Amino acid sequence: MQFTPCTISGLAILTPRRHGDERGYFAETFRADLFAAEMGAFRFMQDNESLSRKAGTVRGLHFQSDPHAQGKLVRCTAGALFDVAVDIRAGSPTFGQWVGQELTPENGKQLWIPPGFAHGFCTLEPDTVISYKVTGGYYNAACDKGVAWDDPAIAIAWPDVADAATLSVKDRQQPLLSDLPSYFTFQAPGQD
Repeated sequence: MQFTPCTISGLAILTPRRHGDERGYFAETFRADLFAAEMGAFRFMQDNESLSRKAGTVRGLHFQSDPHAQGKLVRCTAGALFDVAVDIRAGSPTFGQWVGQELTPENGKQLWIPPGFAHGFCTLEPDTVISYKVTGGYYNAACDKGVAWDDPAIAIAWPDVADAATLSVKDRQQPLLSDLPSYFTFQAPGQD
């Protein structure tokens, strides 16, 4: 497993090694001891999956607040998606900045998004399936929060195919980053 840090502290791209032959390949997509050594001791609690039928479907930007904050290890098992993480940690030198990564079954890449980030994605192909492991607490409706996907202060460069008509009612009503309470606080590495 290759761990590649992103430009924002805490985020990483994980790329499993594939062992293949004429039949196909085998890949170890997660291993707790390697993950803990590289990213920290997180306990994964739940696996989630969603299917988006239409290319251009936008979901997000979502996160869960404490005491049920979640980290996500995201991958694409069918189709293709543009996956995004936005730093929402108060006091972070990268507050409001984002990282985007194309995830496909072919590239096998996964995006690690720790607590303190909002997450969203746009499908690039029809019938795209996103699968992700979550840390921390189980889903909790009272802690289910979000940020506007098109907030100009964040200025995510969504793919041209992104279709606002695909947004859920909930995602159409998310607040701007400037109106979001401070749910998370940045801690520099080595800071207690």
